[in-house]
Amino acid sequence: MTNRYHSHSSDFSQPGSTIFYDNTIVKNFCYATIIWGIVGMLVGLLIAFQIYIPAWNFGIPYTVFSRLRPLHTNGVIFAFVGNCIFMGVYYSLQRLCKVRMYSDLLGKIHFWGWQLIIVAAAITLPLGITTGKEYAELEWPIDIAIAVVWVIFGINMFGTLIKRREQHLYVAIWFYIATWVTVAVLHIVNSIEIPVSLWKSYPVYAGVQDALVQWWYGHNAVAFFLTTPFLGLMYYFLPKAAERPVYSYRLSIIHFWTLIFIYIWAGPHHLLYSSLPDWAQSLGMVFSLMLIAPSWGGMINGLLTLRGAWDKVREDPILKFFVVAVTAYGMATLEGPILAIKSINALSHFTDWTIAHVHVGALGWNGCLTFAVLYWLVPRLFNTTLWSKKLANAHFWIAFIGILVYAIPLYIAGITQGLMWKQFTPDGMLKYPDFMVTVQQIIPMYIIRSIGGSLFFAGIILCGINLFKTIGKGSLIVNEEAPVSVMPHEEGKVKEKRLHRIFERKPMLLMVLALLAILVGTLIEIIPMFVIKTNVPTISSVKPYTPLELAGRDIYVSEGCYTCHSQMVRPFRSETARYKSEYAKAGEFVYDHPFQWGSKRTGPDLLREGGKYPNAWHYNHLLDPRITSEASIMPSFAWLANEDFDVSSIGARINAMLSLGVPYANNYADIAPKDYSVQADFIVSDLKNAGIDVAPNRKIIALIAYLQRLGTDIKVKRATGN
Repeated sequence: MTNRYHSHSSDFSQPGSTIFYDNTIVKNFCYATIIWGIVGMLVGLLIAFQIYIPAWNFGIPYTVFSRLRPLHTNGVIFAFVGNCIFMGVYYSLQRLCKVRMYSDLLGKIHFWGWQLIIVAAAITLPLGITTGKEYAELEWPIDIAIAVVWVIFGINMFGTLIKRREQHLYVAIWFYIATWVTVAVLHIVNSIEIPVSLWKSYPVYAGVQDALVQWWYGHNAVAFFLTTPFLGLMYYFLPKAAERPVYSYRLSIIHFWTLIFIYIWAGPHHLLYSSLPDWAQSLGMVFSLMLIAPSWGGMINGLLTLRGAWDKVREDPILKFFVVAVTAYGMATLEGPILAIKSINALSHFTDWTIAHVHVGALGWNGCLTFAVLYWLVPRLFNTTLWSKKLANAHFWIAFIGILVYAIPLYIAGITQGLMWKQFTPDGMLKYPDFMVTVQQIIPMYIIRSIGGSLFFAGIILCGINLFKTIGKGSLIVNEEAPVSVMPHEEGKVKEKRLHRIFERKPMLLMVLALLAILVGTLIEIIPMFVIKTNVPTISSVKPYTPLELAGRDIYVSEGCYTCHSQMVRPFRSETARYKSEYAKAGEFVYDHPFQWGSKRTGPDLLREGGKYPNAWHYNHLLDPRITSEASIMPSFAWLANEDFDVSSIGARINAMLSLGVPYANNYADIAPKDYSVQADFIVSDLKNAGIDVAPNRKIIALIAYLQRLGTDIKVKRATGN
């Protein structure tokens, strides 16, 4: 086959010319999708067992649950799903634009750059190198690399759109454009950090402001990385697999614009009943409910595309995966807004209900749609047929049953947790004041969940075998020759002229309009939090952390304690009674870079932990949690008693905090190491009195200091009557 490529001309008037698509880049992302999918889900399966078998943390830092959980989430989101997105975009964009990608070189840089980022994440997260912000844990050098690679991807995508030979921009491309511009905004804004060293930084935002920006990012990472690009893939690959045009072109227009406009507002629903101002919480709830309409519009458009093809669905595993994927999308996008209703969120938040909800989307929507695309795409790339249709059908049923066995027990566990936490006796006392009672109650559900995860993982192994066998019996079509002809998708296009046709022919205009659509909600929610001082009132008794406490907080973040513990006592009688304290105030967190409110309570809330137990209790609890709580499922952090904290770094940490506005004295960095030692010696002396001998520079001493500080500022305030 010849290797003749089109020039970079934007001439749309050559219907009879021949083009050659680059399949090598698609193949590379295809391999990466399969491999990283297996790795990411293997880590997920391991932590599903670790959560109820603490011994499976193996007693070493690198495999502890709290470090592997971010590795799992990042691996599945950015490695498995991310590579699938790029695979689908590079394949479909060439065919929808009827032109080869703008630059083969940029495609290669994009591919290898993204894989290096994934490898960097796989190394740094188990090492405890993390920012402690969910779905944004990677440190500043990797954040910069992500931004650079994302820009390279954008240049290649928009370069292809500009030189395209098909005038009309099909609906899938709209979603690709909105994904690129929104993810760029989300990543850059949320990742503004002050470096302390090569692998340590502090976010510029603190407390309530950091929480709002983080969950604006976190929710919309789900929206614009796990949803909108996959909708683009759905609009391209589902009609291809079904050999049917999209059900409604008009509905796709409504679906696109309403979705990207509304989605960006919904982030605050992750912070209901927190210290976030009520107006922001209400905005998040209202717009979350509004999301049902466009989301279900997309689901209906996808499912009705299969009209007339249901006999084929019964036989074709690819279409089965598509049906489950689109249905899971509809269920997850209905459940999400329901969980954003305050009365329901009061029960569900911090419980395993949220974990079940997330995995219906991740396994059902992202997982099954990825499998459908892979099964459809790989035989076409390698000019062959699927190695085993029966094996693909077996994979479908194993995956489908695995999702059910995974999610249903977690729904039961979540509702059980929420109800038990809130239940009072007729005398007005908490019925289950011991947090461990609720933990023990749901362990059977964790066991069943791990069985479901094992089934799903077995399914992806079958998928890998089937696809690599398929690859082995075929040969890659490196430069695929294709005539320029009307695509099957376009048979259902509305032919009459209307306003939206203007946008469909101008990719840069479409990008600008998408940017404006997502900026409206972003600016309205975020700007008031930074310019209106009453949104974050200060409390005079809240003081900056001492050097030792700051070091301990950094260790707390590094060890991933936020993955199991919250620091947010909500304004419920059940929580103020359980934690014997006032509910959380916005002013308590003004020096927290990053905030540590958490999103899941596998263990109790720690906001008021300070002074609750003696130093020796904390030491023993970290060494072996079963010493202090026989039923605990917390892993041991014994290495903290043997690892030294680099005290010489404390000056740089204090200076970074000073640059962020934390009110230390200007020259405090010079004397901070001395204050560190004085406070550490005090704790060491107290431990020695309890029969525990430990050096003052051990990490465990700093962590104990931080835990003993938590909540004490508010206690001081109450005691003094201020």
